[in-house]
Amino acid sequence: MKPLKQVGESYFLLSQGEKQIEGAAFEEAEQSYRLAMTTALTIPTEEAFDYDGFDAIAHAGISSALIGLGRYNEALASVAEALRYFNRRGDLHSAEGSLWIAVICNKARALESLERKDEAIKYYRMAGEMIAEKKGEIKQRDLLTELIEQGLQRLEGAKPATAKQGYKAWWEFWS
Repeated sequence: MKPLKQVGESYFLLSQGEKQIEGAAFEEAEQSYRLAMTTALTIPTEEAFDYDGFDAIAHAGISSALIGLGRYNEALASVAEALRYFNRRGDLHSAEGSLWIAVICNKARALESLERKDEAIKYYRMAGEMIAEKKGEIKQRDLLTELIEQGLQRLEGAKPATAKQGYKAWWEFWS
């Protein structure tokens, strides 16, 4: 296979995985993303190809698929792989910025499902701040914003109230 064909096949598989996610075909999506990474490995190393960036994109998709399958610990592992790239070389204002935000949302969703509430709240808030800061278009902005708002509402509503040390409720001042 010529390198150009391998690159095209790799990106075709990413696109296929994205469509499968949209259609809730999560097992097929996971397979497409993993096959995309395997196919990308066949591109000769002398070619100008960003293997790490490609894998980050694929892991972003894999994390979505795994969340859809209820495999939250595995989703967190894929999130970690994607964030290894995005946290070092990601540009919030680039086209990949939307994907970076989606990965942060996936981390929050997986943490919430694993009942790690404080961590989930932290990442939901981080994703919300990233959306507010990002200039330009965000793919699925409304969906991401809704996921964040609903997640925070569930978690902060379910979080037990803890009073700060020395805190007195209003009625304690009048008694």
